[in-house]
Amino acid sequence: MKCPSLKQRFNGERLSVIGYRLRPYQDVIIFMVTLLVANYFWKFTVSGDEHGDAVTWFGWDISAPFIYMTHHVANAVYWFVSLFRDTVHLVNGHRIQFDLGSGTTIIWGCSGLKQAFIWFWLIFTVRGGWKHKIWYIPLGWVCCYLFNILRIGLIALLIEHHPSWFPFLHDGLFKYLFYAMLFGLWAIFVGTIRSSSSTH
Repeated sequence: MKCPSLKQRFNGERLSVIGYRLRPYQDVIIFMVTLLVANYFWKFTVSGDEHGDAVTWFGWDISAPFIYMTHHVANAVYWFVSLFRDTVHLVNGHRIQFDLGSGTTIIWGCSGLKQAFIWFWLIFTVRGGWKHKIWYIPLGWVCCYLFNILRIGLIALLIEHHPSWFPFLHDGLFKYLFYAMLFGLWAIFVGTIRSSSSTH
């Protein structure tokens, strides 16, 4: 049997040290890798017309759930905004329009399905059994849905008098708040729910 060389032993020991030092951050590393992989998998496999209803996945037509959710979200956002403004209208079933002319169109990318997809994989890949995952994943979907309605509703309210704010609010602030919410829910699962089950 051939003995490992000094270089091989050194490399093995170095990898062991690196692994030991990274162990406390293992969950966070898994979270970041899962988030990036799920996000880019979606980005490069799911495509659709920004101004239409056609959505495909690897060339297959998967438009139906997106069409349903687009109109559902638009109605929910319209209801939410109507609580604060009587100057808002729902146009063509998916546009939130104000009397001043400003507004926002709810498209397939606003359905919240991408975030629900990412959330599933964030909890699926985290260490731990399925005893709590089986109910925590749907709970996360509910949170994603509610946050999405709140996000779009607040954007609509804020751009009524400030339409130029839309890119910052939509592509910046609320986008990262959405991911911050996902991280917060994930952290609760890892730090509280999973930890409490492992002590029993």
